[in-house]
Amino acid sequence: MTQRKVKRILNKVVNVKKKQSLRNGFTTGTAAAAATKGALQYLLSHKKPDFVNIPFLSTGSIDITIQSCKKENKYTAVCMVIKDAGDDPDITHKAEIFARVSFVNNNENPKTEITGGEGIGIVTKPGLEIPPGEPAINPGPRKMIHQAITDCFLRYNQAGSVHVEIFIPKGETLALKTLNARLGILGGLSILGTTGIVKPLSHKSYIATIDSALSVAKASGCHQIILTTGRRSERYVHQYLEQVYKKAMPEEMVIQMGDFFTDAIRLAMEKGFANICVAVFFGKAVKMAMGASCTHAAKSILSIEMLSQWAETITGDSTFSKKIKESNTAREAFFHIWEQYPVVIDFVGQKVVESAQAYADRSITIGCIVFDYEGSIVFKNENI
Repeated sequence: MTQRKVKRILNKVVNVKKKQSLRNGFTTGTAAAAATKGALQYLLSHKKPDFVNIPFLSTGSIDITIQSCKKENKYTAVCMVIKDAGDDPDITHKAEIFARVSFVNNNENPKTEITGGEGIGIVTKPGLEIPPGEPAINPGPRKMIHQAITDCFLRYNQAGSVHVEIFIPKGETLALKTLNARLGILGGLSILGTTGIVKPLSHKSYIATIDSALSVAKASGCHQIILTTGRRSERYVHQYLEQVYKKAMPEEMVIQMGDFFTDAIRLAMEKGFANICVAVFFGKAVKMAMGASCTHAAKSILSIEMLSQWAETITGDSTFSKKIKESNTAREAFFHIWEQYPVVIDFVGQKVVESAQAYADRSITIGCIVFDYEGSIVFKNENI
């Protein structure tokens, strides 16, 4: 084996290890707590901090760099922290998170007030952890901010009342790339975090969003929910509902589950929904029909071979089955099926219902809509 070949193999090993050891980051809630602690520490010590230490809500702590810190007057300071999501593809990665802290020496009745400023969304719908009318700063981050203030007062042996304003100058623009508006969080981002840590490529945050959307739907009076895998399928669902009911239906009843098929079914059941519909494109439908709990390409490989086996069992046409098996994608297979044996699509749709029913109580009604790749409905069971 040549040295060049050995080097190439070693480089591959190193690259694999790099991919396996992705870097953790910290949440917007942790960033807000750090900015708060930096500002209050500056007011109490009269020295600009280079960094602050923030305990996580789970375990451990982190030193976070204070990017900027200034006094607006004798009683108010503003600090900024840059959100670091590690190797997670987070919309708020590198966002500038600010805290404006005003300190009033009031030892008799000390209290802390936390508000949201520019770029922080306002909750407008019931069902979330924060009531309507309040800034979207969740309980976890609020707890971290309170802890940061307590730590400062203990360190400098002082007490008093503090007003904290969290703001993100580009928050409103960033929020357009999130699902906040669907949850009724308008005008900016939400300050999130249940542990304070962002784990790369973690699915917990998306599942938490599904859970929140279901809570909003329940609080809004929805009795049926429709789970879609993305924006396109969601758009087609609303178009279908408007055609049937001759009016726009509540947007809360249609919820994006992404790739988390069984998690969404489970959460919807736990929320008490008795009628759950799944609306998907054919490619995702095949994965669900096969019983895949997660339909992401990295989690569940679409088995054209299985689709081919189903096709032969249903049609008895081995030539057709071979054509399906030789398809490169589900999209290609779909066009062959739709042209010759659309009954195979009906079979896939019924299998989706069976797969969903396996994760739900028998008392729950499961509906299914399968779209072609242009948004036309190619399967719909009687439960819709």
